[in-house]
Amino acid sequence: MSEEFTAPEFGSAALLTIDVQLDFLDDGPAAIPGTTAILPALGELVAHFRARERPIVHALRLYAADGSNVDRCRRALIRAGSQIVGPGSPGSELSDTICAGSGPLDHERLLAGDFVSLGPSEHVMYKPRWSAFYATDLHAHLSALGVSTLVVAGCNYPNCPRATIYDASARDYRLVIVEDATSRFDERARSEMSGIGVSCLTCSAVREGLTAENVAGSGTRLAGSQPG
Repeated sequence: MSEEFTAPEFGSAALLTIDVQLDFLDDGPAAIPGTTAILPALGELVAHFRARERPIVHALRLYAADGSNVDRCRRALIRAGSQIVGPGSPGSELSDTICAGSGPLDHERLLAGDFVSLGPSEHVMYKPRWSAFYATDLHAHLSALGVSTLVVAGCNYPNCPRATIYDASARDYRLVIVEDATSRFDERARSEMSGIGVSCLTCSAVREGLTAENVAGSGTRLAGSQPG
């Protein structure tokens, strides 16, 4: 597969973390196995983007108690009383690994569709479904920042990162998925992502790409892995 149109451009890259919330960690009530294990790499990834003042967006879920904004497959569970990522609940907050010291998030603003600032070039957004592009202003937000390349990480590959990547591909972003910072990412996932032109990179490879870009200027590219 030619990389002319798919290789990442780190000089115009943004980082998108997905659903890295306390309720989804390994000891949470809606645990996604392996999510706690990705936190060290994810923390490094966020730090790399912050240090280079590249845009960061943290997408999260907030489930209303009546299930009105919940995916149909989980709606009955929430209506039956399961308290998962409820607005204002401790478990709905982002892990300290990616937003230590930011304090409780403004869930009212998030539910209204606002992008809540955590600092220079860093925001939190609410997504009502699997994909971070569905019924949100994410594309407009990234476009206004001149983003050509979206680096995706978080929880958990088969659901929200995967859905988000397909929607991002439909919007012509160059795409990276960070293998060691995405829970439930495996060889099957790598084959699928490589097959649609997504660069499958480790956190250290993304760091190298950002560093090379910092030295060389805009347009630096780093090739992704190819199916074996």
